[in-house]
Amino acid sequence: MNSIELLNELTSAFGPSGFEDDVRELVKKHLGDLCNFSYDKMGSVACSYKKSVKTGAPKVLIAGHMDEIGFLVQNITNDGFIKVQNLGGWWEHTLLSQKMIIRGKKGDVTGVIGAKPKHHLSEVERNKVLTLKEIFIDIGAKSKKEVVEGLGVNLGDPIVPKTEFEHMKNKKLIMSKAFDDRVGVSLMIETMKLLAKEKLACQLIGAGTVQEEVGVRGAETTANLVSPDVAIILEGPPGDDSPGFSKEESQCVLGGGPQIRFYDPTAIMNKKLCDLVIDIASKKKIQHQIAVRASGGTDAKAIHLSKIGVPAIVFGVPVRYAHGHVGIINMDDYKSCLDLVINVIKKLDQKTIENLTSY
Repeated sequence: MNSIELLNELTSAFGPSGFEDDVRELVKKHLGDLCNFSYDKMGSVACSYKKSVKTGAPKVLIAGHMDEIGFLVQNITNDGFIKVQNLGGWWEHTLLSQKMIIRGKKGDVTGVIGAKPKHHLSEVERNKVLTLKEIFIDIGAKSKKEVVEGLGVNLGDPIVPKTEFEHMKNKKLIMSKAFDDRVGVSLMIETMKLLAKEKLACQLIGAGTVQEEVGVRGAETTANLVSPDVAIILEGPPGDDSPGFSKEESQCVLGGGPQIRFYDPTAIMNKKLCDLVIDIASKKKIQHQIAVRASGGTDAKAIHLSKIGVPAIVFGVPVRYAHGHVGIINMDDYKSCLDLVINVIKKLDQKTIENLTSY
């Protein structure tokens, strides 16, 4: 299976925060021949090679979060419409008239987020962004009883966007939901496969974490499970290269190579690790872009604070229109990010890792 096919499979999977089961099964499917699996009690999965590892070798964790943003059924109206609770950060402006999938007890149910036709809107309504409390999903039911008993949809059922995975006219660009962060999960899987036969000087552990979008919860429990000596967080950060952004301030441009994040409000990355990564990227001529972000956060928030601290850094494949129904990535960025991850891991031996925290 090539990278495109893997991304298609992962992004098409159903997996909002707290409901990552299908994605976890895909991780196990792709790495089952190579790895043993362990789990935290939240549902995150850690993947360690079955082959023997040098005793005492430092642990290097590469982690991508399995969850995508979505919703829960928060209420059902008497006339059969679904009210929602968000799982992760949505901008309500992007929601109206979008198709959604609700996973109920009797299977998946497709609906659409309702929107009044323009003909019925007052001037005030036309210039207003609806709040989440005003948004509803129409699944074609006429009553609450039909929703619950007929269609099997109940309070607490998870919801994700219904989106097609497809190539754009420029074949390097692909569109799908959930690149944040199935792109990171895909990179983790491919890295584990590509390095399986290498004689590494570290113990490489891949992880698919849960519930990142609702507060990096699985990252905290995964770090406690694994106890890494250094961590690389693999992400799908939001692109900033479309109309409305300042070109001078852009740090996440499609086609600009992977984003190497030095800072966001949740984590200041280890300076020596940052320097090492940039040196490797420069020597290997891997196109990249450095980011110092004024907002946002990743699993690094929890992982770098675990136990007595873990040197960490974030690599990301830019995602245009992240946290919406349809994102766009450039496969050149993906391939360069994979190249960067592999080359960095090969350099992480005992001495190098110890030097990261020698004060």
